[in-house]
Amino acid sequence: MADTAGGWLLTALVFVAPGVVATLLWAPFLVAKRVRALFAALPPTDSVVPSYAVVGVTASIPYVAGVLVVLATVDPADAGLSNAVLGLTVALSVLYVAGAPLLGVVVLPSLGVDWDRTGYGASTWVLLAAGGGWYAAVFAVPFVLLSVVFALPGGY
Repeated sequence: MADTAGGWLLTALVFVAPGVVATLLWAPFLVAKRVRALFAALPPTDSVVPSYAVVGVTASIPYVAGVLVVLATVDPADAGLSNAVLGLTVALSVLYVAGAPLLGVVVLPSLGVDWDRTGYGASTWVLLAAGGGWYAAVFAVPFVLLSVVFALPGGY
């Protein structure tokens, strides 16, 4: 019983802890009134803090799960593991930089979540792209360093 509970706790920690760190490091974007309005408009709470915490932690799951899948499936011989981690990091980072503005400016308003009182102009696109880039960088920097370590002679 204790082993099972410990396993679930460790799994939760592996998936939640990076998201908590990323959420804290992304907090400077909450200075922008539009970003606060975005999180305040998200269901189900219509409040900034709970929505921000849920989105911040959930957004980390593709990075964490992706690296775990790569570690479990790629042979660490040669530079294969390094290349796989680097390729995953680049792909997800591009997705976050491009996806954050699309989600915030196109998808959410089409679902009835109208959050930008300035009209979803170019500055909103830039703000959300910068936010996506910053969030991606929080994961990209350590994962790129990890891929460099994996590329060293002898690997990990």
